[in-house]
Amino acid sequence: MVRYQIGTALTPLSAESSVSTPFVILLNSQELEHSARLGAQIPLLCHTPSPKTAQLCKAECHRSHICGTITTPRRTRGQAAIAFGYLLTADYAVLCDDSGAAHTMLQRLCREKLLAGPGIGGFFYGFLELLLAKDMHHLQALEDELDAMEDEISGARLEEFSPRMSALRKEISGWSRYYTQLDGLVCEFLENENAYFDSDELRLFHLVEKRVNRLLAQAQSLHEYAVQLRELFQSEIDMRQNHIMKILTIVTTIFLPLSLVAGWYGMNFAYMPELHWQYGYLAVIIASAAVVLISLYIMKKKHFW
Repeated sequence: MVRYQIGTALTPLSAESSVSTPFVILLNSQELEHSARLGAQIPLLCHTPSPKTAQLCKAECHRSHICGTITTPRRTRGQAAIAFGYLLTADYAVLCDDSGAAHTMLQRLCREKLLAGPGIGGFFYGFLELLLAKDMHHLQALEDELDAMEDEISGARLEEFSPRMSALRKEISGWSRYYTQLDGLVCEFLENENAYFDSDELRLFHLVEKRVNRLLAQAQSLHEYAVQLRELFQSEIDMRQNHIMKILTIVTTIFLPLSLVAGWYGMNFAYMPELHWQYGYLAVIIASAAVVLISLYIMKKKHFW
């Protein structure tokens, strides 16, 4: 468990240091489960949601506190999910995190003095801003990957397209859901039912809302782009299949008369003079070649290929 003092900047506190409001407590889910000894100092700590059960981004406003969870599509280098549980009151904030991402973010807030105000609202605004800081770069990377896939389709390089596109569409859908849920969370803060935030802090949350909406619009644009690429890929597959069917049709059309000749002279009737003619075999060869050449000439003239 780590404690921070909120002021003009975020200041880490040692275990022996006294703390005054407002302050922040960072702990993990295991510490949260065994936090009975902090009940006297922080009576509402038990209402902090655990990141283990976090499924979405939400904010729940109660008479004495605001609590909720934040679940991001990002993962740590060890592929652990990044999710937080939080609790806000007028005097303190509690963050519960198992991934270590919150600890890194709070250290950056301390190091770079990124707090926008000395209150709980200013702290949580800075936390949300850090959470969204690199999202536009990630969405741009997804767009670059879609551009590369479009170039592959244009170059008729269609191998492994479907599994890659399916994974990419799922990832983009995850980001869209994340921003939609995060927008609802910020809107809950803007309602300010508990009057925890002053006018400056509400203005900051309006800025977060606008940023989330821009990111949501970008994610939705990427989703539409992915759908268009899927349709373009299907169109390219259809064109390939049509080309194959055209070749099969041409081959069938050319050899159909030859099949008739083979069937005709395969009946083996007793009185078929061509079978005993000295030049019958050569005549059939010449006739068959003539049929093939005439068929090819007609198809070429009609631009069948």
